[in-house]
Amino acid sequence: MLARLLLLPLLLGLAAPASALTVYKHVDANGVVTYSDKARPGARVFQFSEPGSPLRLPGGRPQLANDLARQVRLDVVKHAGGDTLRVRNELFAPVELELRLEDVANASGAPNKPVRWVLPPRSQIRLLTLAPRDPAQPLRYTPKLSHALGDPRLLPKPYSYPLPWNGGPFRQSQGANGLYSHFTAKGRYAVDIAMPEGTPILAARQGVVVSTRNDQAGVKPEPGGNHVRILHDDGTMGVYLHLQQGSVQVASGQRVRAGMPIARSGNTGRSSGPHLHFVVQRNVGLAVESIPFRFAQPVDSLPRYAVGGED
Repeated sequence: MLARLLLLPLLLGLAAPASALTVYKHVDANGVVTYSDKARPGARVFQFSEPGSPLRLPGGRPQLANDLARQVRLDVVKHAGGDTLRVRNELFAPVELELRLEDVANASGAPNKPVRWVLPPRSQIRLLTLAPRDPAQPLRYTPKLSHALGDPRLLPKPYSYPLPWNGGPFRQSQGANGLYSHFTAKGRYAVDIAMPEGTPILAARQGVVVSTRNDQAGVKPEPGGNHVRILHDDGTMGVYLHLQQGSVQVASGQRVRAGMPIARSGNTGRSSGPHLHFVVQRNVGLAVESIPFRFAQPVDSLPRYAVGGED
């Protein structure tokens, strides 16, 4: 209980925007647990990659269900020769990494510039091994890990997206560069389609499901509400937001084809009304941003899925 009380003020105090956040857990010889943003011998790393990523309390579940953040982590393995820094990617998608070392002292093997790497899905890598220059003195450094989903080396291929729903016709309630919410890098080219709750949502392109959320009932905790994120073969990702609670029919790691039912539309998250928010994103270099795309037909027309067209 004491450890939890010590951790909460620290996490709240460190919740300011940053590219990466590192918290260290230390257990002394008497079993007393303390948390700090300063490295000390024998401490283990807790890594939070961006604001809004989950804060996992000891023995508890994440406060926010952000799979993309909590499944990429830095592990510091201490041994007789020094420290080995490894990164584990548990996602079903590649991630781009950048590891920086700050406040370095008495460290052999520390690079002069950040280490960058693209880590394949469901894999791990040893990025660095550090040793003390003077074995009689402590090895000191502060690791900072940044990461972004996707492989920035892949380039989008031309593709006309079929309308990703069954039914309609519906109307577009907000388009690219919309002043209500489509003005950030992640959502600049998104579209909102007003439709009744429970409308079948279909995969607009084949790929692998990277993450889902299915349990949100209202506005909080995620602004996007329930979602499905699908990684396409060219490195782009289709993201479907504000889905109906309990309607998601696919799971992370599952391969889907175009036209396959994945969920039903809803009104969860920070939504102005029942609609589907659809956006295509890619990693542009340690940042996931929306990119322009086009539908194969006008939004206010009847989707080909609804008239028996081929997938």
